[in-house]
Amino acid sequence: MKDLVQNPTSKNPVYRRRLFWHRIGMALSIAAMALGLFFLLWILGTLLVKGFDGLSFRLFTEVTPAPTSDGGGLMNAIFGSLVMVGLATLVSTPIGILAGIYLAEYGERNKVAQVTRFVTDVMLSAPSIVIGLFVYALYVANVKHYSGYAGSIALSLIAIPVVVRTTDNMLKLVPNSLLEAAFALGAPRWKVATMVRLRAVKAGVVTGVLLAVARISGETAPLLFTALNNQFFSADMNAPMANLPYVIFQFAMSPYDNWRALAWGGALLVTFSVLALNILSRTVFSQKAPQ
Repeated sequence: MKDLVQNPTSKNPVYRRRLFWHRIGMALSIAAMALGLFFLLWILGTLLVKGFDGLSFRLFTEVTPAPTSDGGGLMNAIFGSLVMVGLATLVSTPIGILAGIYLAEYGERNKVAQVTRFVTDVMLSAPSIVIGLFVYALYVANVKHYSGYAGSIALSLIAIPVVVRTTDNMLKLVPNSLLEAAFALGAPRWKVATMVRLRAVKAGVVTGVLLAVARISGETAPLLFTALNNQFFSADMNAPMANLPYVIFQFAMSPYDNWRALAWGGALLVTFSVLALNILSRTVFSQKAPQ
């Protein structure tokens, strides 16, 4: 018995077999992780090497150049992306938060809430190009021209489900004892939902908004059918508007060296922006998550 306790592998074949398969599983898991990290680092390394060559002060101060001209930048595309993403965030944030509150407060036995939650899950998994085609058929085809407004609508439809699900999930983490205490003090349900429950998880809700912004910042497919592009600087939201994803898509496939250099610079800019938003959201969430 003493030998069995000190060295179970020598006396217990079941233990040895389980230990063998455990080591096989761990080895396969580590190999899969290493393979994924290898390709991820390869992609990031290529992006850093080629992207830094395209970064310059002119990237932020000049508009997109002609194919064979020297110089040029992405000022119009950066401005267009900021405007459309900003407008989409302003539209999707209140809608997503209010819908998330409704699902958390009335979504247990409410048929409408159940349907809303199902539609939200479908929109989360829907390809972004489908949303772009939907906005094209609903808006662009009727007004007969591309516009920044159409691009913002498409981006809003992508961001809303992310905010809804994040808000819904975060509100469910609030302890029932906190809600019961608020009700015991005579607070109405709407005030408990907004002043107590939502305030308790405000960091998580902000995280959902930041993740939604990171999601829509690099979307290209919806903008192909909505905002399209504009080679010149334009602040008119009712006209075609330049944006970084489309310019990167167009310039990366061109045979011109200056366009490809700008595409790499724009790709690095978008990657760093999304990375910064993800780091910010995770930092805020980890520091201020409800206990």
